[in-house]
Amino acid sequence: MNVAHWPMFREIRQMDIRQVVYQFLNFAMVVSSALMIWKGLMVLTGAESPVVVVLSGSMEPAFYRGDLLLLTNDYEDPIRVGDITVFKIEGRDIPIVHRTIKVHEKSPSDTKFLTKGDNNQVDDRGLYAPGQYWLNRKDVVGRTKGILPYVGMVTILMNDYPKFKYAVLASLAAFVILHREK
Repeated sequence: MNVAHWPMFREIRQMDIRQVVYQFLNFAMVVSSALMIWKGLMVLTGAESPVVVVLSGSMEPAFYRGDLLLLTNDYEDPIRVGDITVFKIEGRDIPIVHRTIKVHEKSPSDTKFLTKGDNNQVDDRGLYAPGQYWLNRKDVVGRTKGILPYVGMVTILMNDYPKFKYAVLASLAAFVILHREK
C-alpha cells in the first residue's frame, strides 16, 4: 500500500507552505496550552500532580480503578486520620492513593502518619521504603478533594495497550494538523 495515496497526505499536498506551517503552529499551540493549564493547576492546588488516576482496587468501595482524583496540597492544612492521601515512596515512580489511619504530630512541621488501603487487610508499612515505618509530609503528593468516576479509564487503556495510545495520539495530531477552517 502506497502511503502517498492516503487521504491525509493528499490533504497536506494540497496545502501551500503557509497553510502547512499554520497547521503545525496550531498543533504546537494546543500542546503548549495543555501544558500551561497543567502548570496553572499545579500552582492553584499546590500539588505536584493536581490529578491522579486510581490504578488498583485497594481503595474500593471508596474509589474504583479508573476514577480520576482531584488533589490539593495545602501545607497549612494538617493531615488528619481519615484523609485520603496520595503519596510517593522513594524508589517508586507511581504514587499510591490510600487513607490515613494514624497520625503522630509533634509540631506542624514534624508530622508522621500511617496509611492503609480501604480494601487491604494490613497497613502500608510493607509498601514503604526499606526501614521506613511512617510517612512524612514531604512524601505527600496531595490529598483528595474531588472525584470524577471512571474518567481515568482512558489513561489505564493507554498504559495497558501502548498501540492504542499511539493510535489516539496520531489521530489527534492528524486532526489538528489537517483540520482547516474554511
